[in-house]
Amino acid sequence: MTPSLTGLRVLDLTRLLPGPVATLRLAELGADVLKIEPPGEGDYARTMLQTDADRRTGTPSAFYRIVNRGKRQLTLDLKTDEGRAKLIELARDADVLVESFRPSVMARLGVGYDVLREANPKLIYCAITGFGSDGPFAQKAGHDLNYIAYAGVLDQLATRDGTPVAPNFQLADLLGGALSAVMEILAAAWQVARGGEGRCLNVSMTHATHAHNVMAHIALANTNEGSTRAGAGLLNGGAPCYDVYRTRDDRFVAVGALELKFWQTLCEALGCPDWARRHWSLGQAIGGADAAELSAQLAARFRERTRDEWMTLLEPLDCCVAPVLTPAEAAVHPLFRGYES
Repeated sequence: MTPSLTGLRVLDLTRLLPGPVATLRLAELGADVLKIEPPGEGDYARTMLQTDADRRTGTPSAFYRIVNRGKRQLTLDLKTDEGRAKLIELARDADVLVESFRPSVMARLGVGYDVLREANPKLIYCAITGFGSDGPFAQKAGHDLNYIAYAGVLDQLATRDGTPVAPNFQLADLLGGALSAVMEILAAAWQVARGGEGRCLNVSMTHATHAHNVMAHIALANTNEGSTRAGAGLLNGGAPCYDVYRTRDDRFVAVGALELKFWQTLCEALGCPDWARRHWSLGQAIGGADAAELSAQLAARFRERTRDEWMTLLEPLDCCVAPVLTPAEAAVHPLFRGYES
């Protein structure tokens, strides 16, 4: 099938992770993406996480290669009249421009939205920022860990003793930044395709991440208390049917038997059919004493076999139990065979 964004022309002035992933997703959908980098070092991702072998051969890092694959590249110095004129020329024929500088940088360079809109009224201009384009935090520096901390998300990613854990999955960068930008760009492109004008989109990674913190918002609405600390909520260990358990070989299985029918199937398979009556949907208090007791019993049961032994038994039953795979295991798992993320 012809990719759905074939013919969409995108100028990518972004660096590091959020913006490059946003334009990568557009490229995967068929867009023609031109990555524009400054002279010299270029995108910082070129050298970040670079291996010794990469440095010896002058090869950009795997980080850079993965998030910028499928894009054309151009070096442009926006601090020169020639560079600015070239960008304006490119914008005349482009559909989308994505940048991730701090607010006011593009305007200060002389190629802000107002200038580019004059050259191309149909242009969709998307600025990805940490804290928004205005307000007291607009000019603050930050990274993913800072954004999820302000958004109330890092508080939710905690151990049982309440200590927040720095995740190796960049939630604000990828969900709040990249995917939010793609969503807004596609919505704007729909309007332009129907005869509308272009527009300036401001994607704040912190605000978008806060909006996606749905379970905390639900807790606030229900009890005026947004804390869903580990072991207290339905989806973070407060219900035995939805948790992670250690196996005999010190690996883990993820139990997601949230619906009663899956929980009943699991309890039968574990040889403990009486546990099926102890479920949140049947009145078991989430995070309560019975839930804690059953979680401990379930943990002891899973310690009796290895992860793979449990999966041999449980995977065919379709009861929402999954092995906790390492990235290396996931890369060769049949689920992803022939699939490039």
